[in-house]
Amino acid sequence: MRKRPTSITRQKSPISEIQFCAWVAQALPGDRLEYHRGHLAVDADKVTSDLDLNARVELACLRDRAFWSEGTGLVHLVQERLGPDLFSYLAIARPKTSRTEQAVKQLAAAA
Repeated sequence: MRKRPTSITRQKSPISEIQFCAWVAQALPGDRLEYHRGHLAVDADKVTSDLDLNARVELACLRDRAFWSEGTGLVHLVQERLGPDLFSYLAIARPKTSRTEQAVKQLAAAA
């Protein structure tokens, strides 16, 4: 049996929490999304971030939604080191089950 090749989506510009929700709700198992590139802890922090207030708040919302999605079993979160203080943050879609059905509905409503 042939498996469908997994896809990886790398954004050229930062994605929003809403875009992340939409991706998670429709992603197939194994699909990957780079939801941030940089240093997430630094970039989302109000003291150390170089981002403007709106971008920093949006990134914090995205970070929180990613952690929530992992906690509900919808994605695995991993990071790949690209260089000093530079990481690629990836969400990898997990199979949707009856246990995650309500979480998918919440994401679809948010998107």
